[in-house]
Amino acid sequence: MTDDIRLAFAHPSERAEAMTPERPLRDRISLRDHVVAVEIGAFQAERGSTQRVRFNVVVEVRPNPAPLEDDVDRVLSYDLIADAIAAELSSERLNLLETLAERIAERILVAPQAMRAFVRIEKLDRGPGALGVEIVRDRAPDQPRPVPVAPEPEPALVPLVVFLTNAALAAPDLPRWLDRWQAGDRPLVLCVGAADAPAPRAAVPLAQRRIDLLAIEQNAWVLAGRDPRCVVRGSRTEIDWAMKHRQISVWAPSKIVLDAVESPSASPRDALALALWFAAGLHAEQVLVIGEDVPEHDARGLDVRYVPPGAVGTVI
Repeated sequence: MTDDIRLAFAHPSERAEAMTPERPLRDRISLRDHVVAVEIGAFQAERGSTQRVRFNVVVEVRPNPAPLEDDVDRVLSYDLIADAIAAELSSERLNLLETLAERIAERILVAPQAMRAFVRIEKLDRGPGALGVEIVRDRAPDQPRPVPVAPEPEPALVPLVVFLTNAALAAPDLPRWLDRWQAGDRPLVLCVGAADAPAPRAAVPLAQRRIDLLAIEQNAWVLAGRDPRCVVRGSRTEIDWAMKHRQISVWAPSKIVLDAVESPSASPRDALALALWFAAGLHAEQVLVIGEDVPEHDARGLDVRYVPPGAVGTVI
């Protein structure tokens, strides 16, 4: 079997590697064997019912010029591929796999880092084997990015941000509050302060700042230990993904605070002020502060409601 024939039936990742030896170094991200039940096809027998369609996609990306430092916000997310597939499948019913593949590739190549897309789509229920199409679409570095048909804008994710004092964090009603908040129409982001025990003291301000941020994160993990729905997340990418999938996030502030272009003026020792800064960055409209005798802060244009633990059930 010649290499050309072998590569014709190989996974797109092998074809990507074989087609790139003369080009500048590129990294690749991929989504393999993603199967979705979809209504697609030009034949009458394919109308009104779904069939399994398998997606294999490889995207060549321009390497990041800056060190990654194990930072999820500095790489192209795998969600780019899954979201492109989901967006095109939901936009309209299509007859041809070729059309679907073209549109997925176009949508992927809008991302600045994406340089080439390999898209293979196969119908799994229309024959004795997998019937499909594979396309390769390339964007040269000196060419403008292709502009696909503009999708309908997704509604903005407006979270409900809840700040839990230590008394609220320890309240026996916490799981019931989570049930109520999660059943609402907004994704939920939880913030906490440091535990009541004093944090270590350092003579160097930068070291003290990190100690105070880590003290908040320790308490975030205490909250995560109280309910498995509470997942500690430290990057904006993780939090955006969780909001999109309606999962609860507990904010671990170190990364976002230390990476901020405009650092918050609030000290980490004032965890509520820090949470309000974060809520403003998430474009939240309302922040609930659960606790007794909590001093009021600058609301930063947010609707901040101070709620005693015993009154939570009457508020939301």
